[in-house]
Amino acid sequence: MDGRRLADEIIDALAREIAAAGSPPVCLATVVVADDPPSLANVAAKHRRAIDAGMRSRQVTLTSTSSSVDVDDAVMTLVDDASVHGVFIQLPLPATLDREHVLDLVPPDQDVDGLSERSMGRLMRGRSGHVPAAPLGVIRLLERYGVATAGRRVVVVGRSPAVGLSLSVALVGRGADATVTIAHRRSPDLAETCREADIVVAAAGSPRLIGRHHVRPGAAVVDLGVTRTPAGIVGDVDFDDVQAVAGAITPMPGGTGPMTIACLLQNTLTAARRQGAFR
Repeated sequence: MDGRRLADEIIDALAREIAAAGSPPVCLATVVVADDPPSLANVAAKHRRAIDAGMRSRQVTLTSTSSSVDVDDAVMTLVDDASVHGVFIQLPLPATLDREHVLDLVPPDQDVDGLSERSMGRLMRGRSGHVPAAPLGVIRLLERYGVATAGRRVVVVGRSPAVGLSLSVALVGRGADATVTIAHRRSPDLAETCREADIVVAAAGSPRLIGRHHVRPGAAVVDLGVTRTPAGIVGDVDFDDVQAVAGAITPMPGGTGPMTIACLLQNTLTAARRQGAFR
């Protein structure tokens, strides 16, 4: 399941839609509080793709030693700017900052990554809001490559609110209608649990946790794990081992990562429309 190809399709469609509407100024703003190259590169990729989609982008970059007051001020400046439709907080934040407090500064209509308490509550209650970008990317990949979820068993390995839990909630919602089991690295008989699934989603942050003995022949496998090593990015799925038995599988990199960015931009366009800036 080629995430790069599908992300290009989505972003091209966004660009055409914005151009057809007269190119209104749809704006995504990001806040990054870091000095490390991976975080800065991740944000730069979001801005490049925003431009590809015909959007405007703004970035506020603060150092890892920035005070909570400085970070709050930066976020609120963007929130209060009527020209900004989506606000994205790059994670992780420094340990000196209260992650939940910073995320909760962004109101649900502008929370295009869907990670604040109010956004997650809307997802849980089935109310209108932005589905977190990484889980939404998984759902779009499954749809595009014809992997049915309705009536299927899904095992999500990983329980983070941003990915594992939110994806599980989205998959049991109306339209997806899957039967979901949430597992984790310490789950007893993890391989046996995964082999019962039609779809296995690995999101535990544990390199090559999932091997062929976790996967029933013909099952779909989605890798959301990202671990940076001297040799490059390593996913939670041992791709070479698993692809021999999986019916469909995402590569890492090139699978869910590009889709997360594409779905962040989809959410930004939706945000602009709900705020009356795009019709």
